[in-house]
Amino acid sequence: MLWILLALTVSISVTGCGKKEEPASAPAEEEFSTEDEVLDEEPEEPEEEEEEEEEPEVAPEGMYASELTNEWISEDLKEQRPIAVMVDNEKTALPHFGLTQADVIYEMMNSTQNDQITRFMVLIKDYDSIDQIGSVRSVRPTNLMIAPEWNAIVCHDGGPFYINTYLEKAYVDHFSGTFSRVNNGKPREFTEYILPGDMDKNFRNTKVDREYNDYRPEEPHFKFASEKKPVKMEEQAGNFNCTLVDLPFGHNGSQLDYDAASGTYLYSEYGSAHKDPGNGNKQLAFKNVILQKMSFNQLDDHGYMVWNCLGSGEGYYITDGKAMPISWVKESEQGRTVYRDTMGDEIQINTGKTYIGFVADSRWSELVVE
Repeated sequence: MLWILLALTVSISVTGCGKKEEPASAPAEEEFSTEDEVLDEEPEEPEEEEEEEEEPEVAPEGMYASELTNEWISEDLKEQRPIAVMVDNEKTALPHFGLTQADVIYEMMNSTQNDQITRFMVLIKDYDSIDQIGSVRSVRPTNLMIAPEWNAIVCHDGGPFYINTYLEKAYVDHFSGTFSRVNNGKPREFTEYILPGDMDKNFRNTKVDREYNDYRPEEPHFKFASEKKPVKMEEQAGNFNCTLVDLPFGHNGSQLDYDAASGTYLYSEYGSAHKDPGNGNKQLAFKNVILQKMSFNQLDDHGYMVWNCLGSGEGYYITDGKAMPISWVKESEQGRTVYRDTMGDEIQINTGKTYIGFVADSRWSELVVE
């Protein structure tokens, strides 16, 4: 019996040692590889690319980036306030002069009558460089709530009594009915234009500041993208192609068509291209298009109305053949309108001229953006 027990003990001992030694065979394989060969087999980690810091754009000598367009203009204009010119948009008022040289143009319904006819409010920084601007017509309360965003001087010819309360406000400056008359064969209401010398005369005869005053906006109205790194719509979710903007403006049928060659949206109305005889018959064109959905209140039975521009709503930002949904908010008459993307961040817009259209919420479904 003793020899049987000894045999079993040896058998168990040998079997147990065999299981423990199996992993120990692995290092023996390493003897066939040198240290250099092992290192060669390890994958190299890719080097992280350092983001190049964007170099600040250097202004050409004697120039600065306009706060309205981000384009280079004379430094002599840096402190000069823009003007906001009310321009008639009845067909009889055509052709318009000077609009192709404007910086920002608002278009909005001016009356609930006459198939909701629109009127332009034209913002111009370098107005002395333009030979003829207009024709000039009356102003509405809405315009006197928007112009202060820019510390702009409103140029108009009268208006309904609804404007009186706004004209009394310290941050509203305006010139009314003090511009030149041009014999163009049309009724008198279509003959008033801003001609060279008119603005100088107005400043001499009033206490209105030519330069920015205490009501100057505290921050830029727009957040511009760098020209070296413009807004690229395809990089953002929710955007879509847009080569046509057909606005639901029944009276004049405003339309913007994308021109890929110039990278701008060309403006047409009344079925024809909008051309400026004061600037070589160039067609009105915009790098940026902003549309705001908005409600309004009718003030009387004569068609006078006011837009609810103090508030918030939805809209679109359109540039370079692409469109993106946005929201907008304006908290006070002097406060700027801020445009945000669907993530809530303020949008950047591209360098160039901007069209801003107010579209009635009751007709928003008729708007074509495609």
